[in-house]
Amino acid sequence: MEETASGWVGAVLGVEASGGMLVVRLEDRRGRVRAFPMGHGFLCGGDPVELIAPTARTAGPSSPRRTASGSLAVDGARARTARASRIWVEGLHDAELVEKVWGEDLSLEGVVVEPLHGADDLSGALEEFAPSPQRRVGVLLDHLVPGSKESRIAEQAMRSPGARGNVLVLGHPYVDVWQAVRPHRVGLDAWPPIPRGTDIKVGTLQALGWPHRTRADVAQGWRRILGTVRTYADLEPALLGRVEELIDFVTGS
Repeated sequence: MEETASGWVGAVLGVEASGGMLVVRLEDRRGRVRAFPMGHGFLCGGDPVELIAPTARTAGPSSPRRTASGSLAVDGARARTARASRIWVEGLHDAELVEKVWGEDLSLEGVVVEPLHGADDLSGALEEFAPSPQRRVGVLLDHLVPGSKESRIAEQAMRSPGARGNVLVLGHPYVDVWQAVRPHRVGLDAWPPIPRGTDIKVGTLQALGWPHRTRADVAQGWRRILGTVRTYADLEPALLGRVEELIDFVTGS
């Protein structure tokens, strides 16, 4: 919503009573919240609208719950025993991000996400794993763009023994999975460009003005970024589509 008098733009957090009137709370892209009187004086998608208080609903069917990934939730279902198939990602941060958004879906499907801790020996890892129709591997790589080191790793991996039909290597264009989080979640219009020779995590934290000198600083910085992710809507589409494809691949969907 946009409040026309002030130009404030934000997502609706809720409606509450304040000073004898009803107000709506709007959160802007930097996480700041302001309250405005309900009624006229708002735009939604550029069109004038009147905000009215929600009315109490009579008992009836409730809207189906959705998971953080946007899937329809299956309440009461037990986690499936882990499949032999796996999804591999480059590092721990990649795994934590995938688990945060798709964790409920993955548990239901029995899919385990494992960090490679670097993809340089992906072909060797695949050879050791011995993929088969019952042991598929979906691999998510960072910076999978034409001419990159990762693109060469992917091409080699897809030619490894047993890979045909049993291995799928996909990737996103970002140098690091941090950049797959929409920058407005940390108050940025865009992630800062990091010069060659500078660790992208360290450079990003430095640009944000956050502690960045130690491994503990980097770990804490990632926890702050990950903490801003609530649902799939906080991630870039270039990552969303690839993860969904990999889940479909390893589950045989």
